[in-house]
Amino acid sequence: MRLHRREVLVLAGGALAFAACSSSGRTAAPRPPTTVPLDPGHPWWLQRGFAPVRKEVEAFDLPVQGALPPELSGLYVRNGSNPRTGTSPHWFFGDGMVHGVRIDRGRVRWYRNRYVRTPLYEASAGFGTGAPGGTNTQSNVSCIRLGSTLLTSGEVGLPFELQTSDLSTVGAYDFSGRLKTSMTAHPKLDPATGLLHFFGYGFVPPYLTYHMASPDGRLLHSTEVPVPGPTMIHDFAITEHDAVFWDLPVVFDMDAAIAYIKDPSSGRFPFRWTPSYGARVGVLPLGGNGDQVQWSSLDEPCYVFHGVNAFRDGEHVVVDVCRLSSVFGEHTTTGIGGELSLRRWTVPTTAGKVRDDVLVGADDDPGELPSRPPGLVGRPHRYGYLVQNRPTDDGVDLGGVIKHDFRSGRRTVWDPGPTRHSGEWLFVASPDGRDEDEGWLMTYVHDEATGVSEFVTLDATDVAAGPIARVRLPQRVPYGFHATWFPA
Repeated sequence: MRLHRREVLVLAGGALAFAACSSSGRTAAPRPPTTVPLDPGHPWWLQRGFAPVRKEVEAFDLPVQGALPPELSGLYVRNGSNPRTGTSPHWFFGDGMVHGVRIDRGRVRWYRNRYVRTPLYEASAGFGTGAPGGTNTQSNVSCIRLGSTLLTSGEVGLPFELQTSDLSTVGAYDFSGRLKTSMTAHPKLDPATGLLHFFGYGFVPPYLTYHMASPDGRLLHSTEVPVPGPTMIHDFAITEHDAVFWDLPVVFDMDAAIAYIKDPSSGRFPFRWTPSYGARVGVLPLGGNGDQVQWSSLDEPCYVFHGVNAFRDGEHVVVDVCRLSSVFGEHTTTGIGGELSLRRWTVPTTAGKVRDDVLVGADDDPGELPSRPPGLVGRPHRYGYLVQNRPTDDGVDLGGVIKHDFRSGRRTVWDPGPTRHSGEWLFVASPDGRDEDEGWLMTYVHDEATGVSEFVTLDATDVAAGPIARVRLPQRVPYGFHATWFPA
């Protein structure tokens, strides 16, 4: 089998979507009982609640069990991987599909699910036939609010614009032709200025580029941030003064890419865990030039898919992150692995060393896929909301929500039960709230015992009390990745 460099880059592009949702490497325990047994002859990501759905449906005026707050009006929409052909070489390599719920003063006006109609979707081309980038993306990782515009991102390639009225695809969004790199799935909106800060990374130079855009879609600033090689950077953070990047030892690997193309079941992805590359955190002034970045080293190699939040503390930046001890080892079957912990990094704003404190260790379910109040992005925060990451002997098992108090270390949990599974819990602030946690947490929850999917809302001030509202949906919602909220 002859593999050209272009084909290998195609694989690399498809592999990046997996960063949307990571699994800890904690010791596996037997999976909770379910009415749907796992067929060992088929991939886990095509079974149970992971399996794709074929139909695009819509339903109107859905009944609410419990009560949604009357002041809650807007659109909740979440992205995820849903291969049009019904099969894919991994959970992360499916076409983007969004699932949305429109809420109006406590009523659920409609539910819709729609494919993101990229050229790859239209051609049923899997993860592509050309080099990744531009419109060659499945756009399956996240939903992003930019002013009044709804975007989806697949991390490699351009974002795509969707209509908020019905979730139909408008097309690729390139900031009036000015965006020349990919767009991260995790941009950061500065709550004080309304500016959107984001980055793109590539397999060839420039490896990392920082961008800043206005709410009306004008790309105001782009600058290359020098890094030694093509590392995978899924997320970053901002403070009110800084952009914070983590450059960690997951490096594009041509040999691993070729091995994966030959045999996807090998578990080898086109990125290699390379501890010798080093691990460091960079601090760059917001809106600054890339050569102003100041790098500080971490004592141990690690990887971070998702940060909780960051803020300035004098001459230091404090960053809370979901840290993995390693990823993409030689013997992992999911392409992930490593021990997960919740950490606090204290980073000097001039070059130095990062202080790395363990907040929650691997044995105590640190949680992943974090959410935080949008009005506190880049500011001191007390609370973070993470999804339970339950041990399992196959695939990924995400449970309920963990509310973590970074001031006291106290944690409160809502666990939906052994056969029910959620995902990222999006925090939506109360419009009249005074305390940081006054608001609601939203996600989709699927019960594998009954086959029912629900849109679930919790009061963030009382997580342990469980849902204040549940809305049964007209079809199953596969386990997905990242969401956003558009207030009415």
